[in-house]
Amino acid sequence: MTVQLWIMYLTFVFAATATPVPAVLFITTNSLLYGWEKTIFAALGNIIGLFCLGVIAITGLGAILKMSVLIYSIIKYLGASYLIYLGLKMIFQKHTALEICDEFSEKKSISSQKLFFQAFLVAVSNPKAIIFLTALFPQFINHRSSLYPQFSALIAILMIFSFSFLLLYSIVADRAKGWISKPGRIKIVNRISGSLFVGFGALLATSSNK
Repeated sequence: MTVQLWIMYLTFVFAATATPVPAVLFITTNSLLYGWEKTIFAALGNIIGLFCLGVIAITGLGAILKMSVLIYSIIKYLGASYLIYLGLKMIFQKHTALEICDEFSEKKSISSQKLFFQAFLVAVSNPKAIIFLTALFPQFINHRSSLYPQFSALIAILMIFSFSFLLLYSIVADRAKGWISKPGRIKIVNRISGSLFVGFGALLATSSNK
């Protein structure tokens, strides 16, 4: 790949990973609840999900997904249901200001494995992401050269950028915990975050694969 193409790819990945998406919303919400150190596992779950999506895209399964309305719809509705479930859980959960301020207690209230798995599901819950990567990678791959080294470089860069921005968002959210934890504010944050997740799920459920 030429230097110009690398610059284009880096610019594109920077913009894509810096944009607030469900993964960002998920990690910032959990950073407020459990501390940014705990959300490292959520960031890892997200980038492993991205890797799996990249493998699906590069092996041609993304093209099958794009062509099969049934498979696309199944994945889409499962993903939408999961996002809506997370949103409703955030809306109705109860955390007091004292619980939010008690970092030690909060960090013990969820397992690292659970955060990892939830973040992984958020990452792979949108079939449009597979189609997006299926369209993206061929633009930057030289088909006359070996495929796997090129794919490895492209997906590694995507994972590094995504992990870095997720941690950045997480740390910023954690630093704002003192303001957020004032009486009543955490309930507002939960409801806003939950409503956004429900909105993302609804948009996904009503979207098409075109």
